[in-house]
Amino acid sequence: MAEEAESIDFAGFYTATATRVVGYLYVVLGSVAEAEDAAQEAYTRAWLRWNKVRGYEDPEAWVRTVGFRVAMSSWRKTRNRLSAHRTSGADASGAHVPEMSPDRLVVVEALRRIPAEQRRALVLFHLLGLTVAEIAEEIGAPVGTVKARLSRGRKALAPYVSEFADDEDAPPGAASSSPPPSLPSASVPSSGDPAARFAKGMVSGA
Repeated sequence: MAEEAESIDFAGFYTATATRVVGYLYVVLGSVAEAEDAAQEAYTRAWLRWNKVRGYEDPEAWVRTVGFRVAMSSWRKTRNRLSAHRTSGADASGAHVPEMSPDRLVVVEALRRIPAEQRRALVLFHLLGLTVAEIAEEIGAPVGTVKARLSRGRKALAPYVSEFADDEDAPPGAASSSPPPSLPSASVPSSGDPAARFAKGMVSGA
């Protein structure tokens, strides 16, 4: 009975958070396939440690962090292979991004031009609505570092995203004087629902 209750508890957590987590990873990574893979690994680790993870103040933040680290590790391991793949003229992206409006595609492409840590801070702040202090706690960095990443990220995006151009000269960590840019919503841009498929597999043991 206890094991069944844990499964239901995890299933509820997964159902409530998976779309946001995969959507967040997609915007940070720029690839549907990489986002799905990283999220699946992160939720698998959460499931294996669920007795501990469910007691955390913010289990979803833990999953986001693990997913990001999994993706970064994968990038490091495959960097040389992807570089060679691009040199050969093949398509290294491995995933088509369907059904996104042109303005949102511009934002995703712009985000991919800046360092991963700046991209992560911007997405947590502008997409998920975390405060600077909450971002600092999630990524394990000082508040000043988060402010610097936000400032540098906005400046780097200014040539591509007009909403950031107005704040290019703002001091580090200053609040944007413009409305937040239209970042893609935290949902999976896919015709299927990988979150639901994975949840079913985790609960059923498939």
